[in-house]
Amino acid sequence: MSNEWLDTIVVGRRDATARIVVLDLVGHGDAELPEFAAGAHVDVLVDSAAGLVRQYSLCGPPQDRTRYRLAVLAETASRGGSLGMHQLREGDRLRISHPRNRFGVSDRARRHLLVAGGIGITPLLAMAHALEARGAQYELHYCARSRAESAFVDELEHNPRVQLHFDDGPDDQRFGIAADIGPPDPETAIYVCGPGGFMDFVISSAHGAGWPAEAIHKERFAPVENADAHMDDGTFTVRLARTGGEYEVKEGESVLDALLAGGIDAPYSCQQGICGECIVRVLAGEPDHRDDILTDRERAEGMFTTCSSRAHSSILELDL
Repeated sequence: MSNEWLDTIVVGRRDATARIVVLDLVGHGDAELPEFAAGAHVDVLVDSAAGLVRQYSLCGPPQDRTRYRLAVLAETASRGGSLGMHQLREGDRLRISHPRNRFGVSDRARRHLLVAGGIGITPLLAMAHALEARGAQYELHYCARSRAESAFVDELEHNPRVQLHFDDGPDDQRFGIAADIGPPDPETAIYVCGPGGFMDFVISSAHGAGWPAEAIHKERFAPVENADAHMDDGTFTVRLARTGGEYEVKEGESVLDALLAGGIDAPYSCQQGICGECIVRVLAGEPDHRDDILTDRERAEGMFTTCSSRAHSSILELDL
């Protein structure tokens, strides 16, 4: 992993709900933090001894470089990341990466529809802050099981551009594609983030209503499927164009696994095909894309995720 860590201090901690904690981080000596664009996330070194790293979206106003804000849901099936974050207290030190972003606000759209499900509000809240600051046209739809399980409701409920949709609320406030998204508009971009089932519903429904894929921007917090379940379909060779080195990718391992085992300093972070840190370019061979982050255009241009994708050809040459 090729991170340059930033040392931060937790200066604010509050329980937004029974399962969501909001953390405010500042740099040492109140130094300005690196700038970021709405939709960005950071890697967080949750447990340095165990090397436990997780990714969390920045949900504060991007124009404020005095602090970063994170909101973390305590996952019921946590592998240690969210539980570790919930144990943080004011004054604790936390190492984070520089912000990265593959979920930014489109510079081609005139109007922006933000659709959040549950904790998926985090990157979309930063987008709302940014769009508000520039006076852009946007709507934010925040869907959750109930008000009690929703973070930032007090901040959002009086904003006329925000609509709240609770599963336990009246039928007339439920989220619906026809009423809340409407027909395709070439000047509008849709942004979706939240649990997998929620995202699949919104995206497939929007496609069904005629919205083209390029109008829909998404960020997942977990892969659609477990990539490991698809690593048992034979071996192939990865060739590195810059050195000529060749590495066999065996059944049960990823391209990234093979490169790291071979001593290659390959970039990576989430190892699930959802953050984009491991993306490299394919120069020759036929890739078998299994990520959930690259667009069709990026795949056609040769982009490839080493942590989750494989090859249809016997040799895959990478720009490494």
